[in-house]
Formats: sequence, structure tokens, C-alpha cells
Amino acid sequence: MSSQHVAPTPKSVVRSFVDLRAFADQEAAPAVRARGQDPFLACRRLLSTTEGPVMVGVLQLPSGSGKVASMPADEFLIVHKGRVTLEADGRAIALAPDASVVLSRGTGIVWSADEAVTLIFLRRSGGPDDKATMVPVEEDPLLTPSGAPLAELLVGPTPSCRNYSDYRSPDGEFVCGTWDSTPYHRLAMPYRHVELMYLLDGSVTFVDGANREGTFRKGDIFLVEQGAHCSWESREYVKKVYAIYRPA
Repeated sequence: MSSQHVAPTPKSVVRSFVDLRAFADQEAAPAVRARGQDPFLACRRLLSTTEGPVMVGVLQLPSGSGKVASMPADEFLIVHKGRVTLEADGRAIALAPDASVVLSRGTGIVWSADEAVTLIFLRRSGGPDDKATMVPVEEDPLLTPSGAPLAELLVGPTPSCRNYSDYRSPDGEFVCGTWDSTPYHRLAMPYRHVELMYLLDGSVTFVDGANREGTFRKGDIFLVEQGAHCSWESREYVKKVYAIYRPA
């Protein structure tokens, strides 16, 4: 688990990193939904993040089943606790803890769960039209070489990085997939993007603009907020599933 939980911050405070598993485990009043609204869209608790087209939060499904005629936005979801089955595109996907999926805008789904389920989500609204589809995120895809951090920000050797994108929006601003890297230390940089990460291997330490430090390890799910100014230090091999919104 992470060595420090940094809670979501008000506008006047420095943007930072957020432990999303800790946020998901916080006690909260049950969601009150409008009559006829499916729990998949209604039973949500939002994280306070930067303004814009991205929302991050927790979806808490009861046991049972339901149906969503059309997803209102592109959405990445990862299971925090429990198990849920999603049906779309004429197929069913059973999601166990830590499994993730992307639902593009317009996708119709049927969900079912034998127990209460908690999922963490990152939603990007307002993107261009795309095919309505459900895309499971692979944890062990065939990775190909990708770009390394800027040389002027690196302390030490340039790492070897690889990537695989399961989903990319037509404008290239919303991307979900898997990435890995050899160890490296990068100086603080401003984050124009917002990124959710689930560590499959290794650990990484961040120091933010207020000099707060936090370390995330294998199994952690966390967010770097848009507008944060953070360094990165990984002293071992790192592999992660990611969902990132990077405006053009």
C-alpha cells in the first residue's frame, strides 16, 4: 500500500497525487438516485479534481443486475472490490478484482453481480464520436518500445520504456493501456494531463510541489492530478495499467 495518502485538495492548495484505494474505502452515505435510474450511472462518489472534461471517482454497485442503454461518456473502470459481469457487443466479460475495462460513449451494457462491487473510474466527457464498444484492458500484452522522459529532466541514465494501448480516442487525448520501464529518476515537471495508474509491478515515489512525498507499490491504484508538479523516482522495474487524458 502507499506510504502516504494525500487527500483531494481545494483550488488554493497544490495539486498532487491521490491514493484512490484509500478514497474508495472512505465511508460515504448511500447514493440517492432518481426513480428509474440504473445504479451503474447513479451510485457514484466523485473525487474533487481539476475542472474540465475528466471526472474521477467510485462506483458502488449493489448485488443484482441492471442495464444502461447508452454510456454518456468514454470511461475507464477498474474493480477495487468484488466481481461484476458486463455484457456488451454481444459478449460478456467477467471482471475480478483489479481487472479493468474501457466503455466508449454510446455503449449499451447489461451488468450483474452476486455481491456488492466497488469500482474506480475515470470518465472523459465531450470527446469526438467513436464506435460504441467495450474494450478489456490486457495486463500482459505485447509491449513495444516507447518514448523516454526528457533528457534534461533525468537524474541518471535514460530508461527503456515500452507501451501497449488498448484504447485510444479518435483525437488521441484519452488513452488506456499498459506501460513498463526500467528504473529512473525524473525531476519535477508540470502535469498537463491527468493520469490514473494501477501498479502491476515495482514501486514509485513522488514528491509534489508542496514537498509532500508518497510511495506507491504493486497493487496500488492512484491518480496524479492535472496541474500537479511532481517528480518520479523508481528504483526497480515498474509496470502499470494506465488511463490518461492529455489535452491537445
